[in-house]
Amino acid sequence: MPRRNYHLPERTDAGYDRACARALLEAARVNETQLAERATGYYWGEPLLKPYVEELRVEAEQQGDDRLEQLARRFLA
Repeated sequence: MPRRNYHLPERTDAGYDRACARALLEAARVNETQLAERATGYYWGEPLLKPYVEELRVEAEQQGDDRLEQLARRFLA
């Protein structure tokens, strides 16, 4: 599989997990979840990321991004 750059911060960065949550959702939007899982080190549905995914779900809802909201709901299920 080709490698995509997800523009993730260093793992020690306080925003790393939130960036990983966004990367997984955005990758799912284009059917590249496996690539994002490899890049982030997290699997789809990772409990540690759920608070960040919930924040992203709310943002998507407020912005009218129905697809991202749907993906976030699936992640949280």
